[in-house]
Amino acid sequence: MSFRNYKDKVDEGDTVILYLSNNLYAIDVKTEVKNKKGETIENVFQTPFGALKVRNLIGIQYGSRIELSKGWGHILQPTPEMWSLTLPHRTQIIYTPDISMILFQLDLVPGCVVIEAGTGSGSLTHALIRRVRPEGHVYTFDFHEHRSKIAREEFEAHDVADFVTAQHRDIIRDGFSEELNGKADAVFLDLPSPWLGISHAVKAIKEQGGRFCSFSPCIEQVQRTCLVLQENGFQDINTMEILQRELKVTKRTIPVRDLSFLKHKSSESPVEEKPSGDTSYVVAARPVSTPGHTGFLTVATLPPAFARSKAKKTKTEDSEDTDTSNVTHGDR
Repeated sequence: MSFRNYKDKVDEGDTVILYLSNNLYAIDVKTEVKNKKGETIENVFQTPFGALKVRNLIGIQYGSRIELSKGWGHILQPTPEMWSLTLPHRTQIIYTPDISMILFQLDLVPGCVVIEAGTGSGSLTHALIRRVRPEGHVYTFDFHEHRSKIAREEFEAHDVADFVTAQHRDIIRDGFSEELNGKADAVFLDLPSPWLGISHAVKAIKEQGGRFCSFSPCIEQVQRTCLVLQENGFQDINTMEILQRELKVTKRTIPVRDLSFLKHKSSESPVEEKPSGDTSYVVAARPVSTPGHTGFLTVATLPPAFARSKAKKTKTEDSEDTDTSNVTHGDR
């Protein structure tokens, strides 16, 4: 239950992260498991540096070093960032660089109600839960029944089911349900056709307005989404792409030529040229390869209901004035 609160020691039933030579592995702390034949056997986790008997993890401090037959590793408490790197993939997932921007752009704080369409593997959902708990709530939907069922089981196993409601539902066809109308502070859509879910998002967002975000891999999806957002009264529409590039700080030795002899050199009394020396510098080296494209984030603000009505009324009046002007011009 280590996702719910920070704790000192590992308990049975926790999910822990094994840090091993720059690799992360998620382990469910259970003393026994069932094999492919359905037989109950001791839970032994195989690693590149030897076998780990999971029962030996119970009671040890988080952050402790554990010895393996061919090396050692550390047991860490899981975070949404670590879970994104170790979770079992049921779909293509959203990673930390995009997740951090999504949380920032949705203006989420503890106590917010947020709707997510496209649960997938639950990578973003864990981050949303951490942001809005303990008073807030996440409503997440997936059209695939089996994925939705597994996600619910994971939330229960991680002891965060109190903060999230996972449902099997086709929100494009059925919407988010009437009980969520006017309840959400923010809506996030990770769908093949996000523009088809915008009308449902408008119904779900609170009367005082809220934030919207969608994730799309193709620019054509972004274009259609932006057009529909504009038609539905959204403002501050922006699209961005997040590419993380790390600079590696390292020490490099560079040969430097000593040119001081030039100050004293002349035709009458030549000075011998001094040999070059090596000087070490601390530098930030750029990565050899740059991360590729993941997707586009389209964010927008839905203004309060009274502002939407006023803007709609103004737009209608402008349209009528234009029609009247065209008729008058035609009569002339």
